[in-house]
Amino acid sequence: MDMSTWYLYIIRCSDNSLYTGITIDVDRRLEEHCGKGKNGAKYLKGRGPLKLEFQAKIGDRGLAMIAEIKVKQLPKRRKEMLIRGEMDIEELID
Repeated sequence: MDMSTWYLYIIRCSDNSLYTGITIDVDRRLEEHCGKGKNGAKYLKGRGPLKLEFQAKIGDRGLAMIAEIKVKQLPKRRKEMLIRGEMDIEELID
């Protein structure tokens, strides 16, 4: 059982699209997505430069997975609100 703290993050691509993921180490994951290592997301290949726009401490892996699904289902307009702090991640996972 993994008791690590999980984070939800949103990356902005050079084409202005947004990518949402979860991890226990946001900095390492961003480096992987930027091409340092072989574990970057296929969606992000060729879409650099990438910019970390948002990260939030979620808790355990199960809660992080729920948050990721809910954020991915949001329209881009609402994801932008989350990034700007006009919407709280807690609203999505309660």
